[in-house]
Parts: sequence; structure tokens; C-alpha cells
Amino acid sequence: MAIVLFGAALHAAWNALVRASSSKFHDTVLIVLGAGIWTALLLPLLPVPAVESWPYLAASVVIHVAYFVLVAVSYRSGELSFVYPLMRGSAPALTAVFGVLLINESPSPGGWAGVLLISCGVLVLAGDSLRTGTFRPAPALFALINAGVIVVYTLVDGQGARLSGHAFSYTGWMFLLTAPLLLAIAAAGQGRAVLQRIRLGWRMGLLGGACTLASYALALWAMTRAPIALVAALRETSVVFAAIIAATLLKEPISRIRYVSIVAVCAGAIAIKVF
Repeated sequence: MAIVLFGAALHAAWNALVRASSSKFHDTVLIVLGAGIWTALLLPLLPVPAVESWPYLAASVVIHVAYFVLVAVSYRSGELSFVYPLMRGSAPALTAVFGVLLINESPSPGGWAGVLLISCGVLVLAGDSLRTGTFRPAPALFALINAGVIVVYTLVDGQGARLSGHAFSYTGWMFLLTAPLLLAIAAAGQGRAVLQRIRLGWRMGLLGGACTLASYALALWAMTRAPIALVAALRETSVVFAAIIAATLLKEPISRIRYVSIVAVCAGAIAIKVF
């Protein structure tokens, strides 16, 4: 449990690095590059993913490029304590709803209670932002779109990792292939600015890359030692860690109502995974 909670904190931490950055897209690219570098050091020790997983791996790379771009765009004018729970917390609820609509797989009563908790938490979160005058439509929209992207890559990677024969190798190749593609997009027309950002921020990129890679690796390790549903549920505590980081390090003003909404989103996500 301690390992999974630490991984959840790491995930919130790299999002905080992006939120605190003055150049959010470029530093998101740096973090992905950092993860790619760490992965390149580890992949020689791991088997190559099975050929059957390669189409899923290719799709995952494209989907993750969209994910990282939306992360950067969401934080341009959105607070960590607003965007992060909206983005991460809405994904389990969307997964449950899509499961009913697409494959006729309905959650348990506890799962529907989780969907209700998340929905209420998101509405209260938006309402509190409107009350305080900090609500921005663009980051809210981008965060919700990214929640949908998270659902898609979760489904793709779930199948791809199973077919790969080695989940960590599959994830490592995903980071390794995503990094140059994202770098190429960032460098298009802004090559000099990107090179300057790499020269100045490479330490932050390695730190953020280590956080995002370790977060997922620790979760994978924990899933070999504990029930997958329990590990997945505990990972949702990252929204609480994001709120703590936002309040203490980023100095975002967080009202009691926002704390309640964040806890509701976290509890709802856990309920969906456990029940």
C-alpha cells in the first residue's frame, strides 16, 4: 500500500512540475524525454514486446501524444487543484458509462455510487470555481477531453500489455517512441526555443521523467503483489496528493468546498475500482 501511495504522489508531482512551469508544453516534452531516457537505459535488460502487441503499441504512442499535449494545454490557465481531479477523476466515471453504452457491461450498485460521487464532486468543483471567479472554460473542457483520452489509452494499453508478454517492456517502448514524436511536434517551427529549453531545463526533465516512469512501474510491481482492483483504487488517491501539493507548494487558494469535492472525486474513483 505504501508503494502504491508513493507512486500516486509521484504522478501528482510531475503534473505539478508542468503546472508550475513558465513554458508548459516545452516542459511537458522535457518530462516525456526524461522518461524516454530513463527507459532507454532499462530496455536492454527487458525482452522485446510480442509482435501481437505492436499495433496496440503504435496506437498507444499516438494517443499518448494527444494526452501529453492536452495536459500542457489544460494547465496553461487552469489550477492544479481544479484540472487534475477533473482530468484524472472523471476517467473512471467515463469508463463505467462507456462500458454500459458500448459493451453492455453495467457497474455494480457500488460502482454506480462511485459514478454519482465523481459527478457530484466535479459539479461542486466547477461551482466553487464559479463562486470564486477562477473558473476558466478552456482548461475545464481540455481536462474533460483528456479524461476521455485516458479512458482510450487505458483500454488500448490494457489489451496491448496482455499481448506483449511483459507489461513493463510494453510501457517502456511506449515512452521511448512517444518522446521523439512529441519532440518533433514541439520543434516544428520552434527548434531553437526547444533546444534552449532543453539546455536550461534538462534536470527538471529527468526528474519529471523519473516521476512519471516510476509511478507507473511501481503500480505494475504492486499489481504482482496485491489485487489489481485494490492497486488501481489506491492510485486514485493521486487527486488528494495533487491538492496537497497545490496548496503547500504552488500556493493555490483552496477552499473547504474544493477540498470536499476533491475527496468526493477520489472516493468515487476508489468505489468504482473496488466495487
